[in-house]
Amino acid sequence: MPNISSIIKNVRNIMRQDRGVSGDAQRLEQLGWLLFLKILDDKDQELELIRKNYKSVIPEKFQWRNWASNPEGITGDELIRFIDDPPTKDDPVGGLFAALKKLQSPHAPQRAALVREVFDGSNNYMKSGYELRKVINQLNGFDFNNSDDRHVFGTVYESILVELRDAGNKGEYYTPRAITQLMTQMTAPRLGEKVLDPAAGTGGFLSAAIDFIREKEVHTLDDEAVLQKSIIGWELKPVSYVLGLTNLILHGLDVPDWHYLDSLKTEYNSIGPKQQVDVILANPPFGASIADGVETNFPQSFRCRESADLFVILFIQLLKAGGRCAIVLPDGCISGDGYKERIREKLLTDCNLHTIVRLPQSTFHPATVSTNLLFFEKGTSTKEIWYYEHRLPEGQKSYSKTKAISFDEFESLIVWWDKREESEFAWKVKVEDLKKGFDLDIRNPHRTEAEATLGINALLHEMDKSFERSRHMVTKLQAKLQ
Repeated sequence: MPNISSIIKNVRNIMRQDRGVSGDAQRLEQLGWLLFLKILDDKDQELELIRKNYKSVIPEKFQWRNWASNPEGITGDELIRFIDDPPTKDDPVGGLFAALKKLQSPHAPQRAALVREVFDGSNNYMKSGYELRKVINQLNGFDFNNSDDRHVFGTVYESILVELRDAGNKGEYYTPRAITQLMTQMTAPRLGEKVLDPAAGTGGFLSAAIDFIREKEVHTLDDEAVLQKSIIGWELKPVSYVLGLTNLILHGLDVPDWHYLDSLKTEYNSIGPKQQVDVILANPPFGASIADGVETNFPQSFRCRESADLFVILFIQLLKAGGRCAIVLPDGCISGDGYKERIREKLLTDCNLHTIVRLPQSTFHPATVSTNLLFFEKGTSTKEIWYYEHRLPEGQKSYSKTKAISFDEFESLIVWWDKREESEFAWKVKVEDLKKGFDLDIRNPHRTEAEATLGINALLHEMDKSFERSRHMVTKLQAKLQ
């Protein structure tokens, strides 16, 4: 098994030596298209073995196996020219980027279109062909047609997602795998149902849905053909778009229904039965900036500049009658007045919001925002809401990089789900008993004052640690400047 963290660390350090790569965002974009090409070629080689007459959409010259897989292959200036050269009279195709940006394939036009979109939105920032060869050789440490390495890729993705999160204001993409698995299992998508993530990031929810449906219901080639047409993702950020597309291809979708678009620009009133889906699984970005004028796509009473609130309205509209939804929302979206109150009223009127799972503040480490998992079904109004408080493992003060939330922790919640009873973790609230403004920020009535104090103390402990880290960084910076 390859050492995942070692490979990712080596790639990062190599790219830092290249004068063309400026900062984390460019490094991640570079890594994105390289991984895409490698994994696409690994999948192509697998399909060539199991499907008669299968042919890759990538021209033979530019297939990873033919220019990248040999550690002694082209390098230096020759490698940079191979990737970057524009078309000329003598070479009308040009280098890899020029060729793939204009890729056509009569036998697989949709797959070719996805490749075009990836390379139209990506760049080769590396200037040194020697450093680029070192990066390529590191990535060749993974064999994605090897079952062990394929399972390991979840860890690779998690490493990349941590990189995304730490690269700046990109935390909205990172949802712990334990959360995506829980939300998928509790929503239980079925074969033939359309499953959509309109804020898909790197495809974590959709890959979880694929795994869930395959394990439960895919038994024949016809079943697999149905699944192939059932998974839909929309993503706005270029790096996440490429990584998400790669993720779905690795999960066996030949031509993912994956779109590079801003979901909030979807014309609200144009969403009819043909556009509506059976299941939505999502962690919409919150606190994120939205494009100017986007809010005018929505009815007047719901217009705002908070992305997560607009996504809630969009999700309701995108669901079929009887459709199911599981989403992550911060406390700020389940309380507040004005448009927030009107959005919650619509949610409770148009949908049965049957469950809210309250999570510890450090679940999305290093962010310390309080978050909730909301589960609802469209078509009937809410009469009562069950709350379940997920607590930190005993003796643990917070989640961290080394102690992230794990799926095993949800065992008691999963047991409770079908046989709901009030307990120290679970309570029920009737809609008519909600406070003015349909405030959904309901604290656990079974918590003692002492337990509440412990929760506050844990938060203060996290704030102290954050302050200490900041102080340490300032001290180091001052020392460098002296």
